Amino acid sequence: MTAPNAKRLLWAGFMAILAAGVGYSVRGGILGQWAEQFGFTMTDLGKITGGGLTGFGVVIILSSLIADKVGYGKLLFGAFVLHVISAAVTLAAPAAFASGGKEAAYNCLFWGMFIFAVGNGLCEAVVNPLTATLFPNNKAHYLNVLHAGWPAGLVVGGLASAFMAAKPAAEGVAAVAAVPWTIQMSLFLVPVIFYGVMLFGQKFPKSEVSSAGVSLGGMLASIATPLMLVLIVTHALVGYVELGTDSWISKITGTILASPAAGLKLFVYTSLLMFGLRFVAGPIVHKISPLGLLLISSVLGFLGLHLLGSASTVAACVIAATVYACGKTFLWPTMLAVVSERFPKGGAVAIGLIGGVGMLSAGLLGGPAIGFKQDYHASANLKETTPAAYERYKADKENSFMGISTIGLDGAKVGVLGDDGAEVDRVTALLAKEGKKDENHEKLATWWSEVKPLAAQDKDPVNKAGIVGGQMALKLTSYVPLTMAGIFLLLVIYFRAKGGYKPLSVDNSH
Repeated sequence: MTAPNAKRLLWAGFMAILAAGVGYSVRGGILGQWAEQFGFTMTDLGKITGGGLTGFGVVIILSSLIADKVGYGKLLFGAFVLHVISAAVTLAAPAAFASGGKEAAYNCLFWGMFIFAVGNGLCEAVVNPLTATLFPNNKAHYLNVLHAGWPAGLVVGGLASAFMAAKPAAEGVAAVAAVPWTIQMSLFLVPVIFYGVMLFGQKFPKSEVSSAGVSLGGMLASIATPLMLVLIVTHALVGYVELGTDSWISKITGTILASPAAGLKLFVYTSLLMFGLRFVAGPIVHKISPLGLLLISSVLGFLGLHLLGSASTVAACVIAATVYACGKTFLWPTMLAVVSERFPKGGAVAIGLIGGVGMLSAGLLGGPAIGFKQDYHASANLKETTPAAYERYKADKENSFMGISTIGLDGAKVGVLGDDGAEVDRVTALLAKEGKKDENHEKLATWWSEVKPLAAQDKDPVNKAGIVGGQMALKLTSYVPLTMAGIFLLLVIYFRAKGGYKPLSVDNSH
């Protein structure tokens, strides 16, 4: 029987995931500010975003092992506390930069994102098995509804970022500076408060496996199969392509369109499309099965990313992004549903393992790899077309990923070139007025005074290098969903040979 508070708990979980989406989306919109303020390369930013996803994955796996024993309510309260702490650590980055430089700021942002992700991980470890327990006969539909909170959060965060972004000067209108990233980053606390209020005083149902008396050993034994291994590997690819790409997509498309605001608007549009589509997952699954939906989604994901990697106009970007959004919409929640339906005795452990692996893949591979691919191809392009400009804008240190090394472009220097030194001049005047000194700023200002005479000739090749880096990163990433499509096709054939895909229950699981 459905619990009387099932819908309230579902929507509380929705708000918890929405909070994660808001934080994730806002962060994507302020990466440029971080690069300019702290002098980060794309690889640095990728490691920061990746650190958050890594923590997310580890905590999902570990907390899923104790979710039934500790209780869903206690874990969600712990998530609430961690969300607040993460905000404090992240917002301390400017003070850390002033006292300890780039490395200190990096540590604040990395660990702030890590703690934020731990809170998200506790939420994820609870809300997925909770939803499967609340709606055992319609898991695919309600898990997609639950995870509609993610794109909803991306929309809220993306719109906020668009409204708070810098506005260039226009005829008769002065330029408007961006709202400080510290204010934008604080927005995720609003849905955190909402889900905390919605959970107050609520009773949580026992999971299916707890009611059936399945032990932790029994849960682990039930998922020790070749099929589960295939699903784990496949979901690692899902995490790489979906969350890894989401960390970068608005920045890359903003570079392609020569407008960060346009990149954010496109991101909001695709997220809104995902939000709506996830509410109709149930009818689609009933017609073509979860595996059929995953197969089609993977093909669309490949086509969308490949098209984005070649897009150069607004229309081409919109079409490509639409195809990509339709592809990635159903991947994550439908994979969770497949695992829950085929391994019901696995309970929270099975869902937690699959979700955790997806997050780990996004954090350790997706975010850093896509950032590195941008650095590698952007620097290679600039080095080939304009070697002198490359020497002026390259970073101080070498970056490496999976044994491959490159020296990327310094985000702070590229940012100064982009606004013709306006922000550097503003800060210089402000420091002089206040009688203060800032070694990091002085170093950047000195560099700018030396290269400013060459800025006009540098701007075009540096901008083109950034576009090339972003497009190549998307093209190479597109082969990940293509690989997924091959795996899902084999699974469809496998289940058809066995009489078709059918959900199992705790009682008839084998």
